[in-house]
Amino acid sequence: MIEIKNLYKSFEGKDVLKDINATFENGKTNLIIGQSGSGKTVLMKCIVGLLIPEKGEVLYDNRNFLTMGKKERKLLRREMGMIFQSAALFDSLSVLENVMFPLNMFSNLNHREKEKRAMFCLDRVNLSDARDKFPGEISGGMQKRVAIARAIALEPQYLFCDEPNSGLDPKTSLVIDELIHDITQEYQITTIINTHDMNSVMGIGEKIIYIYEGNKEWEGTKEDIFTSSNQKLNDFIFASDLFRKVKETEVQQLEG
Repeated sequence: MIEIKNLYKSFEGKDVLKDINATFENGKTNLIIGQSGSGKTVLMKCIVGLLIPEKGEVLYDNRNFLTMGKKERKLLRREMGMIFQSAALFDSLSVLENVMFPLNMFSNLNHREKEKRAMFCLDRVNLSDARDKFPGEISGGMQKRVAIARAIALEPQYLFCDEPNSGLDPKTSLVIDELIHDITQEYQITTIINTHDMNSVMGIGEKIIYIYEGNKEWEGTKEDIFTSSNQKLNDFIFASDLFRKVKETEVQQLEG
């Protein structure tokens, strides 16, 4: 579990995050949503330590990341997996070598053990047959699945996903969402997903935090969205006719 307490972050005197309090639970897909410039990306960067907030606490299972020494932070980072907006694979490395990369960096396994672990992760994302291909030889969706395999190679306790469906078609996005959700439940990982994809929100939003102009405006589940009276959230979620119609249908069913 990750807890954020009274978090503030500013740039050049302008508050970007204001008194953020949130809990991200184990075994659930925790989503951070919001418009561009709302502060959601800054929040994730503060959680993983890429930015240092002016005030507040970031607790990893009651361990305050912000007060840790350099050695403690390095050890904690070994418990984290990252999936970037672009897959961020190394073009000069094969699929297998990309998945082995964090094992080479942080594990004490021998080469055979690293390869076995990497192949297990590739099999988990249904890409065993692509082991010897290079990133340029596979599709964008396959690259994202390689990124997921690499992210879980060190058996992380915490998984961070920054716009994992960016640039993907709806069908492939659904595959990626379901894969992240299944892995989260299977390994009881604390997963945080930064997204503006409403299909992801409605599909795997087990816990959702909505950030608006640096404030935590709302939190709940995908089911709670349909009964929310928060106008800012409704304007964001149901901006399209499609999702507005979905809400109207859900409300009618609840009332019926």
